[in-house]
Amino acid sequence: MNAHKWLKPGLCGAVIGAALLGIGGFTWGGWVTGGTSHGMAVAMSRGDVVTALVPVCLDMSRTDPERAAKLKAIKDAPTYQQRDALIAAGWATAPGTMKPDLDIAQACLAALDVDKTPERPENTSGEG
Repeated sequence: MNAHKWLKPGLCGAVIGAALLGIGGFTWGGWVTGGTSHGMAVAMSRGDVVTALVPVCLDMSRTDPERAAKLKAIKDAPTYQQRDALIAAGWATAPGTMKPDLDIAQACLAALDVDKTPERPENTSGEG
């Protein structure tokens, strides 16, 4: 008979405690659902891929024989169209893909820093 006296308050306390723990964990504890963590992982991996491909874009821009003309077109474009000009230059299309990537283009544009890149004449003399 003594079990009945403490069983109901004990179970109520456990349920209320679990509810408060869950609310606190998801609100302030940083807990997330599986779907949220999957979305975060996809976004992080996408960012890492873009970061890894920016040097490829920069290398394509450095080795392009029409670099000066393409850089001038990018610089002359309004700021909101510079990414499209970089895509038109072909530097945002990763090797092995058919379509340019907007995120790579934006990151490459930031890395090129076209506003600060000096326009230099192409070296045709063969010297370093």
